[in-house]
Amino acid sequence: MRLRHLEVIQAILQTGHLGTAAEWLQLPVGEVDAALKDAEQQLGFMLFASVRGRLQATRETLELQAGIAQVYEALEPVQRLASRLKHHHAPPLRALCTPPLANQLLPQSIAALRRRFQDTPCNLSSQPTREIIRSLLLHEADVGLSLHDPEHPQIRSTVLAQGKLQLLAPHGWLKPKQKYIALQDLAGQSLIGLEGQDPLSRLLDAKLQALRPSPVVQTHVQTYQMMRSMVEAGEGLAVVDPFTAAGAQGACPLSPPITVNLYALTLKDAVASPALNALIEIITQKAEALL
Repeated sequence: MRLRHLEVIQAILQTGHLGTAAEWLQLPVGEVDAALKDAEQQLGFMLFASVRGRLQATRETLELQAGIAQVYEALEPVQRLASRLKHHHAPPLRALCTPPLANQLLPQSIAALRRRFQDTPCNLSSQPTREIIRSLLLHEADVGLSLHDPEHPQIRSTVLAQGKLQLLAPHGWLKPKQKYIALQDLAGQSLIGLEGQDPLSRLLDAKLQALRPSPVVQTHVQTYQMMRSMVEAGEGLAVVDPFTAAGAQGACPLSPPITVNLYALTLKDAVASPALNALIEIITQKAEALL
């Protein structure tokens, strides 16, 4: 089968009419009809049957539909590249970050970057650190932002900013103008826990388990942002990273402090573009401002 056959099949699947499919493809009806008949002849079975004035996909066509969709998904990067070359756009800047950095830091930084590099497309995504590493190694990303140093031999980890783990408490729980909360004060308290294998969470859990009595965790959530939302709903206390805590009313650092680093992750052998260098500079400034 040729690509034209797939285009015709997909158009008819979407529209149910030969004429409408021709309009969609911007082709004469006769050419679309001929392509459909040619595809059926090559395949050896009927692709569509006329049912009450509409072309209805046969069982065989429905089985082909998933494969056709995969072909179109594979063509998307080629189409984006062709569009970029047509308009002489710069290569896209592909930035990944872990979920705590996706709410404020990365969006604010990209917005500032776009004012300086207006012709540079940006692709953004939120992923766990292990997936960021995978994307970097496969050359599917240019930079990753994480609160964890993966210590990978092929990855360069650059510290951009430093903060501290913060306690989030419901309104009125902390004393007015309280500057810190002792870790021991969390003994026996009702805490909101984080599911998964987050490195910061593992570090904190080891310290909390040593308290007597141990804190009680009755609710587990998947992200730090959900932990903040649960605290704001009055569910209990939560210890979160400083970026999730930024701007929260009932936020207070722990004592003794638990340091959190913001890392920029890049391939060691990669050559950074001017846009990437600018983005890292902006992220550093924004992170320091948020913290």
